Amino acid sequence: MPGTSARDGQHRCVLPFEALPAEVRLLRKAATSQLDQWGVPTAGEETALVVTELATNVIKHVGEGASATLILEWSRERLRVEMHDKSRVLPSVHHADCDAECGRGLHMVTAMAVNWGTVVTALGKAVWCDIALGAESDCRRVERAVEALERYQGSSEAAPEGRQRAAALEELAIELIADLLHWTSARGLDPDDVLDRAQMHYEAEAKVA
Repeated sequence: MPGTSARDGQHRCVLPFEALPAEVRLLRKAATSQLDQWGVPTAGEETALVVTELATNVIKHVGEGASATLILEWSRERLRVEMHDKSRVLPSVHHADCDAECGRGLHMVTAMAVNWGTVVTALGKAVWCDIALGAESDCRRVERAVEALERYQGSSEAAPEGRQRAAALEELAIELIADLLHWTSARGLDPDDVLDRAQMHYEAEAKVA
Protein backbone atom coordinates (compact mmCIF):
# COMPACT_ATOMS: atom_id res chain seq x y z
CA MET A 1 0.00 0.00 0.00
CA PRO A 2 1.21 3.55 -0.67
CA GLY A 3 2.54 5.23 2.44
CA THR A 4 4.28 8.37 3.63
CA SER A 5 6.47 9.15 6.61
CA ALA A 6 8.44 12.06 8.04
CA ARG A 7 11.48 11.90 10.28
CA ASP A 8 14.22 14.40 11.18
CA GLY A 9 13.12 16.80 8.44
CA GLN A 10 13.11 14.06 5.79
CA HIS A 11 9.86 13.11 4.07
CA ARG A 12 9.38 9.74 2.39
CA CYS A 13 6.64 8.38 0.15
CA VAL A 14 6.37 4.80 -1.15
CA LEU A 15 4.20 4.14 -4.22
CA PRO A 16 3.93 0.50 -5.42
CA PHE A 17 2.55 0.06 -8.94
CA GLU A 18 2.28 -2.33 -11.88
CA ALA A 19 4.44 -1.51 -14.90
CA LEU A 20 1.65 -0.85 -17.37
CA PRO A 21 1.34 2.09 -19.79
CA ALA A 22 -1.99 3.11 -18.24
CA GLU A 23 -0.40 3.19 -14.78
CA VAL A 24 2.37 5.62 -15.74
CA ARG A 25 0.02 8.62 -15.88
CA LEU A 26 -1.49 7.72 -12.52
CA LEU A 27 1.95 7.27 -10.98
CA ARG A 28 3.09 10.63 -12.34
CA LYS A 29 -0.01 12.30 -10.94
CA ALA A 30 0.48 10.65 -7.55
CA ALA A 31 4.09 11.84 -7.40
CA THR A 32 3.29 15.47 -8.25
CA SER A 33 0.37 15.44 -5.81
CA GLN A 34 2.72 14.26 -3.08
CA LEU A 35 5.11 17.12 -3.84
CA ASP A 36 2.21 19.55 -3.57
CA GLN A 37 1.38 18.14 -0.14
CA TRP A 38 5.00 18.55 0.93
CA GLY A 39 5.05 22.12 -0.36
CA VAL A 40 7.62 21.63 -3.14
CA PRO A 41 5.49 22.07 -6.30
CA THR A 42 8.33 23.79 -8.22
CA ALA A 43 9.92 20.36 -8.71
CA GLY A 44 6.69 18.88 -10.04
CA GLU A 45 7.41 18.98 -13.77
CA GLU A 46 10.96 17.66 -13.46
CA THR A 47 9.80 14.90 -11.15
CA ALA A 48 6.94 14.01 -13.49
CA LEU A 49 9.37 13.61 -16.39
CA VAL A 50 11.80 11.54 -14.34
CA VAL A 51 9.01 9.30 -13.03
CA THR A 52 7.68 8.83 -16.56
CA GLU A 53 11.09 7.86 -17.95
CA LEU A 54 11.93 5.48 -15.10
CA ALA A 55 8.52 3.80 -15.18
CA THR A 56 8.67 3.48 -18.97
CA ASN A 57 12.09 1.86 -18.70
CA VAL A 58 10.63 -0.75 -16.35
CA ILE A 59 7.91 -1.52 -18.90
CA LYS A 60 10.42 -1.78 -21.75
CA HIS A 61 13.24 -3.65 -20.06
CA VAL A 62 11.63 -5.60 -17.22
CA GLY A 63 8.24 -6.28 -18.79
CA GLU A 64 4.64 -5.09 -18.82
CA GLY A 65 2.82 -5.91 -15.64
CA ALA A 66 5.99 -6.28 -13.58
CA SER A 67 5.76 -5.19 -9.96
CA ALA A 68 7.73 -2.04 -9.18
CA THR A 69 7.89 0.64 -6.52
CA LEU A 70 8.50 4.37 -6.74
CA ILE A 71 10.03 6.01 -3.67
CA LEU A 72 10.25 9.78 -3.16
CA GLU A 73 12.47 11.23 -0.44
CA TRP A 74 12.59 14.97 0.21
CA SER A 75 15.15 16.56 2.49
CA ARG A 76 15.94 20.30 2.38
CA GLU A 77 17.23 21.23 -1.07
CA ARG A 78 17.20 17.76 -2.62
CA LEU A 79 14.51 15.40 -3.83
CA ARG A 80 15.51 11.78 -4.39
CA VAL A 81 13.49 9.65 -6.82
CA GLU A 82 14.02 5.88 -6.69
CA MET A 83 12.55 3.23 -8.97
CA HIS A 84 12.73 -0.34 -7.61
CA ASP A 85 12.03 -3.42 -9.72
CA LYS A 86 12.77 -7.16 -9.55
CA SER A 87 15.36 -7.31 -12.34
CA ARG A 88 19.06 -7.45 -11.44
CA VAL A 89 20.13 -6.22 -14.89
CA LEU A 90 21.66 -2.79 -14.36
CA PRO A 91 20.90 -0.15 -17.02
CA SER A 92 23.59 1.82 -18.80
CA VAL A 93 23.57 5.11 -20.69
CA HIS A 94 24.70 4.91 -24.28
CA HIS A 95 24.33 7.05 -27.37
CA ALA A 96 20.68 7.17 -28.39
CA ASP A 97 19.85 8.26 -31.93
CA CYS A 98 16.49 8.65 -33.65
CA ASP A 99 16.30 4.91 -34.35
CA ALA A 100 17.30 3.75 -30.87
CA GLU A 101 14.69 3.93 -28.17
CA CYS A 102 16.75 2.05 -25.59
CA GLY A 103 18.77 4.48 -23.50
CA ARG A 104 16.73 7.61 -24.14
CA GLY A 105 15.06 7.38 -20.74
CA LEU A 106 18.33 7.44 -18.85
CA HIS A 107 19.64 10.26 -21.02
CA MET A 108 16.63 12.29 -19.89
CA VAL A 109 17.17 11.31 -16.27
CA THR A 110 20.87 12.15 -16.26
CA ALA A 111 20.15 15.50 -17.92
CA MET A 112 17.67 16.52 -15.23
CA ALA A 113 19.34 15.04 -12.16
CA VAL A 114 22.12 16.48 -10.01
CA ASN A 115 23.30 12.92 -9.48
CA TRP A 116 22.06 9.44 -10.28
CA GLY A 117 23.02 5.82 -9.95
CA THR A 118 21.91 2.20 -9.73
CA VAL A 119 22.22 -0.36 -6.95
CA VAL A 120 21.48 -4.06 -6.63
CA THR A 121 18.89 -4.74 -3.92
CA ALA A 122 17.74 -7.89 -2.14
CA LEU A 123 14.82 -8.21 -4.59
CA GLY A 124 16.34 -6.78 -7.76
CA LYS A 125 17.68 -3.30 -8.38
CA ALA A 126 16.96 0.38 -7.84
CA VAL A 127 17.64 3.31 -10.14
CA TRP A 128 17.85 6.59 -8.22
CA CYS A 129 18.41 10.24 -9.02
CA ASP A 130 18.60 13.49 -7.04
CA ILE A 131 16.72 16.58 -8.24
CA ALA A 132 17.88 19.95 -6.93
CA LEU A 133 15.38 22.40 -5.46
CA GLY A 134 15.48 26.17 -4.95
CA ALA A 135 18.43 28.27 -6.13
CA GLU A 136 20.50 25.16 -6.81
CA SER A 137 17.77 24.03 -9.17
CA ASP A 138 18.06 27.27 -11.18
CA CYS A 139 21.80 26.73 -11.63
CA ARG A 140 21.22 23.13 -12.61
CA ARG A 141 18.58 24.18 -15.15
CA VAL A 142 21.10 26.43 -16.88
CA GLU A 143 23.73 23.67 -16.85
CA ARG A 144 21.18 21.21 -18.20
CA ALA A 145 20.22 23.58 -21.01
CA VAL A 146 23.85 23.91 -22.09
CA GLU A 147 24.31 20.14 -21.96
CA ALA A 148 21.16 19.61 -24.04
CA LEU A 149 22.26 22.18 -26.62
CA GLU A 150 25.72 20.65 -26.92
CA ARG A 151 24.20 17.18 -27.45
CA TYR A 152 21.76 18.69 -29.94
CA GLN A 153 24.68 20.14 -31.85
CA GLY A 154 26.28 16.70 -32.12
CA SER A 155 30.01 16.22 -32.02
CA SER A 156 31.76 18.90 -29.97
CA GLU A 157 35.27 18.27 -31.36
CA ALA A 158 35.28 21.62 -33.18
CA ALA A 159 33.03 23.52 -30.80
CA PRO A 160 33.77 27.29 -30.76
CA GLU A 161 34.80 29.12 -27.62
CA GLY A 162 34.10 32.51 -26.07
CA ARG A 163 31.65 34.79 -27.85
CA GLN A 164 31.42 32.47 -30.83
CA ARG A 165 30.33 29.64 -28.55
CA ALA A 166 27.69 31.85 -26.90
CA ALA A 167 26.33 32.89 -30.30
CA ALA A 168 26.34 29.28 -31.51
CA LEU A 169 24.43 28.13 -28.43
CA GLU A 170 21.89 30.92 -28.95
CA GLU A 171 21.24 29.76 -32.52
CA LEU A 172 21.03 26.15 -31.34
CA ALA A 173 18.50 27.17 -28.68
CA ILE A 174 16.26 28.70 -31.37
CA GLU A 175 16.55 25.59 -33.53
CA LEU A 176 15.87 23.30 -30.58
CA ILE A 177 12.80 25.27 -29.52
CA ALA A 178 11.51 25.17 -33.11
CA ASP A 179 12.02 21.40 -33.23
CA LEU A 180 10.21 20.99 -29.92
CA LEU A 181 7.27 23.01 -31.26
CA HIS A 182 7.14 20.72 -34.30
CA TRP A 183 7.21 17.76 -31.91
CA THR A 184 4.31 19.11 -29.85
CA SER A 185 2.29 19.90 -32.97
CA ALA A 186 2.89 16.41 -34.39
CA ARG A 187 1.39 14.98 -31.21
CA GLY A 188 -1.75 17.07 -31.42
CA LEU A 189 -0.72 19.69 -28.88
CA ASP A 190 -1.04 23.45 -29.34
CA PRO A 191 2.49 24.96 -29.64
CA ASP A 192 1.25 28.33 -28.34
CA ASP A 193 -0.26 26.64 -25.30
CA VAL A 194 3.00 24.79 -24.65
CA LEU A 195 4.98 28.04 -24.87
CA ASP A 196 2.54 29.77 -22.53
CA ARG A 197 2.82 26.97 -19.99
CA ALA A 198 6.61 27.02 -20.19
CA GLN A 199 6.61 30.80 -19.69
CA MET A 200 4.29 30.51 -16.70
CA HIS A 201 6.51 27.84 -15.18
CA TYR A 202 9.61 29.98 -15.71
CA GLU A 203 7.99 33.07 -14.17
CA ALA A 204 6.75 31.07 -11.17
CA GLU A 205 10.23 29.74 -10.48
CA ALA A 206 11.78 33.17 -10.99
CA LYS A 207 9.46 34.61 -8.33
CA VAL A 208 10.40 31.86 -5.87
CA ALA A 209 14.11 32.48 -6.49
